[in-house]
Amino acid sequence: MKPLPRLRFDGAIDADGHVLEPPDLWEQYLEPKYRDVAIRLKKDDQGLEYVEIEGRPSRVLRGNFPAGLGLMDRRGGIIYEREEKTGLLYRDMAPLGAMDPKERIERLDLENIAAAVLYPTLSILWIAEAEQEELVQAYVRAYNRWIVDFCADSGGRLVPVAQVSLGDPEAAEVELRRAVTAGCKGVFAPTFCLTRKPFAHPSHHRVFAAAEELGVPFGIHPGFEPKWCAPGRYGEYSSMKYGFFLNVTAGDAVRHAFTSFFQYGVPEKFPSLNVVVLEAGAGWIGYWLDRMDSVYSSPQGGPVREILPELPNTYFHRQFFISADPDESTLAPVIEAIGPEKFFWASDFPHPDHPPEYVPRLEALIEALPEPARAPVLGDNVRQLYRL
Repeated sequence: MKPLPRLRFDGAIDADGHVLEPPDLWEQYLEPKYRDVAIRLKKDDQGLEYVEIEGRPSRVLRGNFPAGLGLMDRRGGIIYEREEKTGLLYRDMAPLGAMDPKERIERLDLENIAAAVLYPTLSILWIAEAEQEELVQAYVRAYNRWIVDFCADSGGRLVPVAQVSLGDPEAAEVELRRAVTAGCKGVFAPTFCLTRKPFAHPSHHRVFAAAEELGVPFGIHPGFEPKWCAPGRYGEYSSMKYGFFLNVTAGDAVRHAFTSFFQYGVPEKFPSLNVVVLEAGAGWIGYWLDRMDSVYSSPQGGPVREILPELPNTYFHRQFFISADPDESTLAPVIEAIGPEKFFWASDFPHPDHPPEYVPRLEALIEALPEPARAPVLGDNVRQLYRL
């Protein structure tokens, strides 16, 4: 295997790495009553791999699409060949550390990365096609049980984050409390839910209240979304032939969810709640904060001023954090302008829509920052927020 690049700076923490869930996760971790409709990886009549969701073939995760979810390393010429082959490309092509906790620690050691905060892969994709909230909640519970076990023997270097679905806020609150008690250090939700209510809608406030009470950060993470979420101004823009457009604009859903926190007064109602904005880049945040402050101060901001007595910028600096991509070439001055205490970096490993050279690009980003800003962005902010 071609050597992995090694980071010259110590103390780095990857704020948004991913795992490739094992194909039998849901068969092993679902409650028995749901196992006949577990999420499964199968092969069709042509031998192409697909995902089965709620007992039916996925409309998107098919045609060997699952096998491509871990291709970041291969894009960079780093090919990890396992001696034992299963015949399932999704598993056999998984890069070093994507599917095995011991391998992930080995990878962190090779890269000189202290720890990684972990998010799912299949679980941010299948949810776009789920139609039964009861099953969504069961699938999420199964993933959360598994990720705690995955990270259990890592000495704290693999950090589990729970997933919840806001489609049933009462169930989400119960699961949040259970998962944090079991060892999860944070929680996140997709940018949509089956009820079509905004992310920060009052119906969801009980979930934010639980996160605040337990002292865990609440993340906004993008993923696949249902067809009804796709932009309609250009007509039908939901098929994979528009993958370029959809990937480039995926951060819009995160920005919408982020902005809804201010529309519904969440940071004033829950002043100790910490919110993490994930995988939408970070170079935009300066403009967005300025724009929110401007609209807040205008006649259009009147309803928000009634529930938020201070400018959005003030709440952002008090309660919010944002994850940046190392390949953002204009990021250093944004970090300096906003304040380095608000930023993380993230690899998105092993997903192929981000470049495989995250270590050298991270070095370039850190070198572009003044000395006092380096340690906070590199890992100290994550270490403090997640109480690592």
